[in-house]
Amino acid sequence: MSAHHPLRAALWMTGAIVSFTGMAIAGRALAADLDTFEIMTYRSLIGIVLVLAAAAWAGTLGQITTRSLHIHFVRNISHFTGQNLWFYAVAAAPLAQVFALEFTSPLWITLFAPLFLGERLTRTRGLAALLGFAGILIVARPGVAGALSPGLVAAALAAIGFAGSATFTRLLTRTETTTCILFHLTVMQAAFGLITAGIDGAIAWPVPAAWPWLALVACAGLVAHFCLTTALAIAPATVVMPIDFARLPIIALVGMALYGEPLDALVLAGAAVIFAANYLNIRAEARTHASG
Repeated sequence: MSAHHPLRAALWMTGAIVSFTGMAIAGRALAADLDTFEIMTYRSLIGIVLVLAAAAWAGTLGQITTRSLHIHFVRNISHFTGQNLWFYAVAAAPLAQVFALEFTSPLWITLFAPLFLGERLTRTRGLAALLGFAGILIVARPGVAGALSPGLVAAALAAIGFAGSATFTRLLTRTETTTCILFHLTVMQAAFGLITAGIDGAIAWPVPAAWPWLALVACAGLVAHFCLTTALAIAPATVVMPIDFARLPIIALVGMALYGEPLDALVLAGAAVIFAANYLNIRAEARTHASG
């Protein structure tokens, strides 16, 4: 059994939290000049350069294969859709609500896994999904006039897109390396971005002030997921998950400080319910693996 290093995992998760927060701030800054498809296009083009440079430095370019292109395609369509909806959401809805709804993604994975990965939907997983749905209702408040905005709908749908992406990523990891997955991620999404951004015959060229924000979006996305993956490799999910949840109060404070967004007790309460649902699922999985 590999050793657990919770303090090192906490440091890696600090990097992930800073990166996710920076990506949200950059996405909101870019929304004034670029639409979501254009943001994704430039982000992915920069990402291709970063992935190839990192792979060349690590000597893993030879790991890039084309044997699972159909799975890469489905995975990246799902991620591209989710990421576009997320960029729209961070510009159109309070950041705390967007992040709270993003935490429902693992619950959607629970529902997708039996369909695509052959995993069993246990009673605990089903209970966690129901509890998470209750948390969504508390955060989004669909019965309150004006509460369910297009931005919140986009955030909720983005979580489903990310769940689909994670489900097919899990399938890909059975045969493919991280370098291969990231390469096809950036290349395919650059192609999707060019098609969708250029469908109207005009792709906006970023103004000079936008390039640092685009670089931040591209770097932060890769760094965040690398930090998260590394943390999970050196500490159990039961340790990492509560640290990741710190993203919510931090982004709530950022929203208040930078954009004057009020702290909403119901958003924090709903997010706590969503967290409880995820944690219930993780603890059950940990017990299952320990007994197995």
